[in-house]
Amino acid sequence: MVRLLNVYTISAFAALGGTLFGFDISSMSGVLGTDQYRDYYGNPLGTRQGGITSAMAAGSLVGALSSSILGDQLSRKVAIQLGAILWCIGASVQAASNGVSMLIVGRVIAGLCVGLTSSLVPIYQSEIAPRKIRGRVVSLQQFAVTWGIMIQYFVQYGCSSLNSQAAFRLPWAIQSVPAVLLFVGLFWFPRSPRWLASKDRWDEALKVLAFLRTPDGDINDPLVLAEYKEIEDQIRFEREEESNSYRELFGKKMRKRVLLGMAIQGWSQLVGINVLMYYVVYILDSAGISNTLLASSIQYIINMVMTIPSILWTDHWGRRPALLLGALSIAFWLFLIAGLLARYGEPNPVPDQSYTWIVMGHPAATRCIQACSYMTVASFAVSWGPVSWMYPPEIMPLRIRAKAVSIATATNWAANFTLGLAVPPLLRAIRWRMFFIFGSFNLVAFIHVWIAAPETKQRTLEEMDEIFQHGDSLWRSFTGVHNTDRLDNLAKDIEMGHLKIHRSVQVEMYDDYIGSSSTGTLK
Repeated sequence: MVRLLNVYTISAFAALGGTLFGFDISSMSGVLGTDQYRDYYGNPLGTRQGGITSAMAAGSLVGALSSSILGDQLSRKVAIQLGAILWCIGASVQAASNGVSMLIVGRVIAGLCVGLTSSLVPIYQSEIAPRKIRGRVVSLQQFAVTWGIMIQYFVQYGCSSLNSQAAFRLPWAIQSVPAVLLFVGLFWFPRSPRWLASKDRWDEALKVLAFLRTPDGDINDPLVLAEYKEIEDQIRFEREEESNSYRELFGKKMRKRVLLGMAIQGWSQLVGINVLMYYVVYILDSAGISNTLLASSIQYIINMVMTIPSILWTDHWGRRPALLLGALSIAFWLFLIAGLLARYGEPNPVPDQSYTWIVMGHPAATRCIQACSYMTVASFAVSWGPVSWMYPPEIMPLRIRAKAVSIATATNWAANFTLGLAVPPLLRAIRWRMFFIFGSFNLVAFIHVWIAAPETKQRTLEEMDEIFQHGDSLWRSFTGVHNTDRLDNLAKDIEMGHLKIHRSVQVEMYDDYIGSSSTGTLK
């Protein structure tokens, strides 16, 4: 029996890195509508507010690009801990900021952490998870993001009643708490077995695999040995290729995978979700809703709840269907928002507002826009939200995984930065037409996924070379029909003695977490 409790516990704890990303989103959206923030920072509008918001994404872009070097050299786990330290520094600078410049610096520093963790946490999760639950495990990253958004938003909402600077300083300081927990807690968790194997630390890799896959840490379990052999064969093959991993990223064999990973991460931003996450207050104000802070909180609850179906069933229904149906549904709701604003809206008579178009005297249209906003978030939460994090680490080979995922995640943050900077002035300049643009992006994303993205559910990470070199029928990929017995057959061959593991390793087979120890020999 797979020791699922270990995998879920470790992955859920590592997903605290996603919580930090969620804290960032609502730490800004939660203060935009408060008088305390506007008064202290001079009521930033348009590009000025866009610069403050996008500063986090600018730091995240740098953090994502550096994650490959740090993740390969220090290990995934230690690099995530380094990110947690950066987050605490950034949160402290934000909480103590005395102006827009210092606030931007704090958000850039915190962004370095988000870039590191958003790249490395999904890699770490995918490398410790069994293939049959890998999608569910990596989905915990997005689930943690939604929890971070919701928790921080309600902290902000509660502090908004404080008639002082504490209304925004206190929530920004509280952001450090999960980072401290992440940094300290990771000392008790193992390194990735695939990273250990890549460093020729085979005994540790086998020991971690046994801890993750069996109830008693048995290194002679056939499934453990089968997975160990797949990792060993893959690393031997990669070393025989003698490829330069940086040069290989855009070489003939890897170009398709790297560009696909970049595209999936880029589309996850261009579908328009962060317009509704960062600037939901502006959009609800434009729709004519009075209590925007309360209305926004409902959206964040929906975001969290609708991520749960993806966690439970994405390994059954697959990645492709989620991306394809998600793109269509998000496009529908965004087009509907644009149409309602165009039909029932009018120029805002009040000057110096974040929105220049407003719906007045049409309560039914106002409620419909609010409902469409919620449905857009729900559609994203069950599809692109979790799948965009799990897909890039799955399709990359071990030798370039950290580098390729860092580039894919950097694409996410480059798009995030651009949108964070551009949306406030766009919302003032082209108004409802902006939603038509994002709706159209979804249609393009649908076409691209249909043509280029194969199904990866139920496949081991080592099998991805077969999928991309020999290919699967796109229809077969869409319906999720796969031969998933390869690892099980390998385990049976080992158990029956038809296949030998020719590495001789003396392994002290101990369980650091429950205190038992014994010695086994791998032959």
